[in-house]
Amino acid sequence: MKCHTFIILLLLSLFGFNNCKEKNKSGLTSIQSIPITVIKVQKKPLLQEISISGNVEGTRTVKLGFMVAGKINFILTQEGQKVAKNQLVASLDPENYAIAKELADIQVNQAVDEYTRLKAMHETRSISEGDFAKIGFGLQMAKAQQKLHIKNLAETKLYSPITGVLLKKLAETGEITGTGIPVLVISDISRVKVNAFVPENELHLVKIGQQAQVKVSSLDSVFVGKVTEVGAVADPAARSFLVRIEINNPQGIIRPGMISEVNLETTLTKEIIELPMEVVLMDYNNTNYVFVTDESSGKAFKRNISLGKLNGNQVEIISGLTENVLVVTAGQHKLTDGTPVTIQK
Repeated sequence: MKCHTFIILLLLSLFGFNNCKEKNKSGLTSIQSIPITVIKVQKKPLLQEISISGNVEGTRTVKLGFMVAGKINFILTQEGQKVAKNQLVASLDPENYAIAKELADIQVNQAVDEYTRLKAMHETRSISEGDFAKIGFGLQMAKAQQKLHIKNLAETKLYSPITGVLLKKLAETGEITGTGIPVLVISDISRVKVNAFVPENELHLVKIGQQAQVKVSSLDSVFVGKVTEVGAVADPAARSFLVRIEINNPQGIIRPGMISEVNLETTLTKEIIELPMEVVLMDYNNTNYVFVTDESSGKAFKRNISLGKLNGNQVEIISGLTENVLVVTAGQHKLTDGTPVTIQK
């Protein structure tokens, strides 16, 4: 009885296995190859570029303050406004300095009058040489004091030494300011400088006079500049060197503080692999990949890649591909790893 049961189970299992095998065979034969087009990967020469970020500043920036202390009664109000050379930009209440100058004028008049009277007496030898000399020194001191007070009165007005724009207003009307304390910052932006830092391993590619393409994102424009300075000492934290690029800015549209992207062209070339951007796919893990194939296998396979710089519609492939590999350029969205394909000529 046990033997009979065993034979029945064995027959049933064989029957089921054969049915499954037929289903698998029918499943495989139902998969049709996907028509695709391909391109052969080729390396091409490319001029090496250095891409760095920079910050814009004026070619000359000055902080202006008064040479005397006092109460501000006028100051430019609008940051960003244009300023002409020798334009009045701020002033102090001049009353105290005007009074001091008036007193100095009186002292000079008194000294002149006394000197004139005693000079006649000196000529007749009515006073000694020593007394007359004291009168002369007194007159000189009075005139020196007068010059000082004239200067102090003039210093209550502050003029711009350059043509530029008002970057910062550091004081308000009515405030008391001290000697030498900055109240305004003015910058000449007819030419601007872009300060950027180049890694030490790329510093040998940067030369003074080298042309640079500067893109100012906020203006959505690209400007041409030249390297005017290469730092001699590295930043100890970042191990990078300061590079300055000057740009003509006659319209004044580039303003200090703007962020820019700098591309420095070099004379060196390197070989790279580039593909059209639409060929590159991305999976759920944000990994970039393409499908590759060859005529002998008749299948397409997923190949993970690393991307570099974007150049128009072409993207640089840093790793994952070698020369002469066939990359799928059409039909790739229908593929999975190992899908049968037919290459269309």
